[in-house]
Amino acid sequence: MDEKLEKTLKTGTTTIGIVCKDGIVLAAERRATAGYFIAEKDIEKVIKITDNIAVTTAGLVSDIQLITKLLRAEIRLKEIRSGKDVTIKEAANLAASIIYQNIRKFSPILGIVGFLLAGKDRFGCSLYQLGVDGSVTESKNFRSDGSGSTMAFGVLDTLYKEGISLQEGNKLAMKAINAAIQRDAASGEGIDIYNITEKGVAKVLGKKLDVRIE
Repeated sequence: MDEKLEKTLKTGTTTIGIVCKDGIVLAAERRATAGYFIAEKDIEKVIKITDNIAVTTAGLVSDIQLITKLLRAEIRLKEIRSGKDVTIKEAANLAASIIYQNIRKFSPILGIVGFLLAGKDRFGCSLYQLGVDGSVTESKNFRSDGSGSTMAFGVLDTLYKEGISLQEGNKLAMKAINAAIQRDAASGEGIDIYNITEKGVAKVLGKKLDVRIE
């Protein structure tokens, strides 16, 4: 990919995290834009960090790639030093520190990136929103990030019920992503859904939307 294009490529984005009684649902669509131009139609916006941790991504692609690489390295280093797995709260704080430093460094291109981070540890499954400013917010129900989040929140606010199952959460995520795709120009092309349970991170759906006319 052209280096100049990659620096300006944004994953426009609708990403979703849903807390369920038996785990966490993470979901995102697949479109990446450069201004009004649809630059990529098959971008993975849910990224597996470890066997037990995954994130959804929104923002500049180059910054996303750098931050996720740094996060993997920092988690591994912390585990080697401590001799035990990091907790999800520790992973969220590590990621937030990297984001904080990234947004405050001098650069002609402002690195704006937001994440939803979910995972499982000895305390159970949990979901955090990591703001573009490096803030950390734990969620007890659901979160959405990106340009299509306004539409997604409308569906989530209306249909989410405390104690829903993963199966119900997957269906709700699909409805919320679909609502965003219908109205947000920066969201589209397909949907990916991951589940985080006591068994770890697993992809349960990867679907591409074919809108070509034959």
